[in-house]
Amino acid sequence: MVGEKYITALRDGAGAIPFLIPALGDSLDLDQVLDRVDGILLTGSITNVEPHRYQGEKSLPGTLHDPERDATSLPLIDKALERGTPLFAICRGFQELNVALGGTLHQRVHEVPGYHSHKENPADPLEKQYAPSHPVSLMEGGVLRKLAGTPTVMVNSLHSQAVARLARGVTVEAVADDGLVEAFRVDDSKAFSLAVQWHPEWRVTENNFSKAIFEAFGNACRDYAKSR
Repeated sequence: MVGEKYITALRDGAGAIPFLIPALGDSLDLDQVLDRVDGILLTGSITNVEPHRYQGEKSLPGTLHDPERDATSLPLIDKALERGTPLFAICRGFQELNVALGGTLHQRVHEVPGYHSHKENPADPLEKQYAPSHPVSLMEGGVLRKLAGTPTVMVNSLHSQAVARLARGVTVEAVADDGLVEAFRVDDSKAFSLAVQWHPEWRVTENNFSKAIFEAFGNACRDYAKSR
């Protein structure tokens, strides 16, 4: 399942036509998929990456998982990076990218001392759930700092999983006010490879920073298409 907000953000923010990739795991020919697309967007989800994927402790009862997605997205990330296919990861996708590169996750960061709650209140209307929640500092010289033009921005926050150990070979792009890593880029990537923990797809055309991120991804996809 892919939320409509991701589809419309690709159309309206990136100027791209989205094709949805089914979570078929090992039965999906990932090379054939990548032969036919100019970029990969790893979307958010209500499910968590299964902890055995990063040698984590067993999930608490009631935790939602999607093993078919894990079996699809994690090898897809490896192949996309190897090929130099532009890659943009949001929320669960952010966590997947960290895991695929060897990092680990907190399953419930709101229960970890030193961090505040990054969860939304599901009883709130969507407008409030996706409203700006906390500031993040954008690293000087980073992609996001250049796109924003400011050292800090306010972002929304709707997640329980979060980076515990950041993968090697990446550079932090943004940090929350409690020190949590909120964005990173892949250092040796041949193309645009960016991951953010928040949800820039939400009403993308109403937020200049979010729109700039999607435009950058769309431009990277078009550049990749021309180079093939």
